[in-house]
Amino acid sequence: MSVTPELAFQQTIPRRLVHRAAVAEVFLTDAVVIGMDHFLVGAQWPRDHALYHPDSQGRSDPLLFAETIRQALVYLAHWHYHVPLGFRFVGRDMDLEITDPGALRVGSEPLPVTLKARWTRVGNDSPRRQGMKLEVVLTVMGAVCGRGSLTLFAVDEKYYRRLRRRTGQDDRPTGDPVARRQRVPAATVGRLRYKDSVLVQGDTAGEWLLRADLDHAILFDHPTDHLPLMVLLEGFRQLGHLLVHDAEVPQSERSPSSLVLLTTECLAWAELDEPTRLLVRADSGAREGSGARRLCIEAVQGDAVVMASEMVWAPDGRGVSEQAAGLLCPLGS
Repeated sequence: MSVTPELAFQQTIPRRLVHRAAVAEVFLTDAVVIGMDHFLVGAQWPRDHALYHPDSQGRSDPLLFAETIRQALVYLAHWHYHVPLGFRFVGRDMDLEITDPGALRVGSEPLPVTLKARWTRVGNDSPRRQGMKLEVVLTVMGAVCGRGSLTLFAVDEKYYRRLRRRTGQDDRPTGDPVARRQRVPAATVGRLRYKDSVLVQGDTAGEWLLRADLDHAILFDHPTDHLPLMVLLEGFRQLGHLLVHDAEVPQSERSPSSLVLLTTECLAWAELDEPTRLLVRADSGAREGSGARRLCIEAVQGDAVVMASEMVWAPDGRGVSEQAAGLLCPLGS
């Protein structure tokens, strides 16, 4: 009879193994092998966080789940699959689903969460390029409450520079193309601090601009030469919150909704020094019966779609239902 190894939650793993500069931004605590390409990964989510704070109903931020998936894939790549630390990781697509939002309610202690993970190789590996996908099931205190996946490829520095067609180390722009425009108030996008807002009103209806502070200690934990996946996800989430929680409706009459499904596809590099427009391509409105709202949003630079996303927001802490989870539009359309 086999015995499943127990996960430890006493301390975080080394920050370099999840590509984080700040120890405070490391959520993983342990990982154990339970079979060929199968793992259990442990993490501890904070009761509060400067950016990923609980919502108005006291539930953990869904993007904590997204960041935990990202950290889990990077950690397993280095720890178990021996991908060199100097490799660059480039995202391809990500999805997550919260099936039981109530299980994410923050209590009197930090939440110990477990990912049951399966690793798959993607494409043909070479010494300089490796493709990988991690699929996970999220459990909190033994209760299954979500699922997700992340696909990316890792390349060595020379390969990365050829892909980027750039020279130098971590080039950063000298100016912000939308610096003169004020970000929308933090409260309208579900954030607490002005500097955490990343949205600026666009020039036309249904258009917004992504304006993230390059010195933000969490969104830009370390220097980078492009907009990271988690920054773009934050822009999508904030725009979803803004659209779902109509500021013109009195707060006492609003029905709080939470993000329960997020699907994204990375289609091109998102440059730091190019204006990034967020375009609402489809909005279902609240569905009668389920009350769920589905949004399709694209991040566009110039004429190129750099990322496409679908989101489902559900009221009253409900999880994804079959009625709410169907795709409203094809990604990248």
